[in-house]
Amino acid sequence: MMSRIEAYQSDIAVLMDPETVLLPDFISALSYAHELGRDWLLVSSSVEIPRFPFHWDETRHFWRQDNGKRVRFRELQKMISLRSLQSNSSASKMIMAWNNIDMPLHCGVLPPFLYQRGNAENIYNRSDNVSEPKTRNWEYVGNSHLGQLYGSLYSRSYTLPKLLKCNRRYIFVSASERSTDLSIPKGKSLGFRTREKISACITRTKSRSLKLDFVQKDETVPPLKFPFDLESLLPLVADKNRTVVLSVAGYSYKDMLMSWVCRLRRLKVPNFLVCALDDETYQFSILQGLPVFFDPYAPKNISFNDCHFGSKCFQRVTKVKSRTVLKILKLGYNVLLSDVDVYWFRNPLPLLQSFGPSVLAAQSDEYNTTAPINRPRRLNSGFYFARSDSPTIAAMEKVVKHAATSGLSEQPSFYDTLCGEGGAYRLGDDRCVEPETNLTVQFLDRELFPNGAYGDLWLKEDVRAECEKKHCFVLHNNWISGRLKKLERQMMKGLWEYDASMRMCV
Repeated sequence: MMSRIEAYQSDIAVLMDPETVLLPDFISALSYAHELGRDWLLVSSSVEIPRFPFHWDETRHFWRQDNGKRVRFRELQKMISLRSLQSNSSASKMIMAWNNIDMPLHCGVLPPFLYQRGNAENIYNRSDNVSEPKTRNWEYVGNSHLGQLYGSLYSRSYTLPKLLKCNRRYIFVSASERSTDLSIPKGKSLGFRTREKISACITRTKSRSLKLDFVQKDETVPPLKFPFDLESLLPLVADKNRTVVLSVAGYSYKDMLMSWVCRLRRLKVPNFLVCALDDETYQFSILQGLPVFFDPYAPKNISFNDCHFGSKCFQRVTKVKSRTVLKILKLGYNVLLSDVDVYWFRNPLPLLQSFGPSVLAAQSDEYNTTAPINRPRRLNSGFYFARSDSPTIAAMEKVVKHAATSGLSEQPSFYDTLCGEGGAYRLGDDRCVEPETNLTVQFLDRELFPNGAYGDLWLKEDVRAECEKKHCFVLHNNWISGRLKKLERQMMKGLWEYDASMRMCV
């Protein structure tokens, strides 16, 4: 939201909850602050009113009581003032406003913190065991980790000035005794009677506590653990057809994972899940707000730069994918497995779901434009759709069992199990039928689901235009060896959706 606000050309920016009702004094306060000729930031907590006893009249210019009597502005202010003394400020919704002319409010990288979950919120609220590190809610712990990464302000001696309206004037008042008025323009004097009224107003306000009790930073921050596992995430993430999009990633591919996530969000595909291969990816994904779970059986010591196709690391990592897919299928959910190096142009789920039961739809890795797309070992296990039905589950069990005893990656196990060694179970040029389970493997049209070597698409000057002309659903960034080469190719061709320096989607 901050990034979007900074993109607008406006003298004043306001960030607020849409359910907050703004009163006339809010606009006049902004107008006053705007004339100060200096940079400013106003922060206010709204007053929670469970049942608002007034309603708009037909003109929507005035509030009226149930008996039709017009509510005067002072009566409304009085009710809100009484309510503000009783309310818990930690539960209220914040309003922020600032001048937005020359210098942005924040020049650095804004952390993806969870609002009202620790740090600044601790100023007002020490409930929910916030001050006890061992029993803190995961959201508070997450914000503590972000505070360590990005930096945060903690000081018991720091106090904030307040903006008051006294004698029809807006006054910035410090909580300290030495400074009472921070807002009278230089060279301007006030009459004695006006100064007396303002002084009395300030004294009354100071009788209420102006000082804010900041909580010191914890020296030890507990480990960050998401309170959701695969079983509890599935019903929260799956769409109405009980389908999830799954990707598996290690820390070396965290930026490509985020580019993939950003693209899915852009296409409004929210039903995705991330399986983290290591603790670093798990922690990173939580702080980025991703629905992530950790695979405790994932291989250890995954190489950062040497886990490409054909490597021993690749062979170990790929077997995690089929095991995880099988587990999700057994829990009653359909799965679209997509590697993070698959770039999505359009949402393929409606088409993939149209294949019906007992069909596993998979991308073909065949690059020869005249060869059958179901040739031996041309099934790409980095992009396929599997339904949660008996034939598919039985077939996937055979794949997982075959891969567990194989010295290769899981990809040959997919083809040899489902299409037979040497393609013994092939049917036509684009299918296979596994005889024991009667599962049909449908190889996807390469015009719509091209692999990284098909049609030399990655060699085109404008890859996006070429793929959109073909009406591609996805394009796989495979048939290239090495993580850095893969990253460079996708970035240079303009198929990159994530700004790693800002940790934000482009």
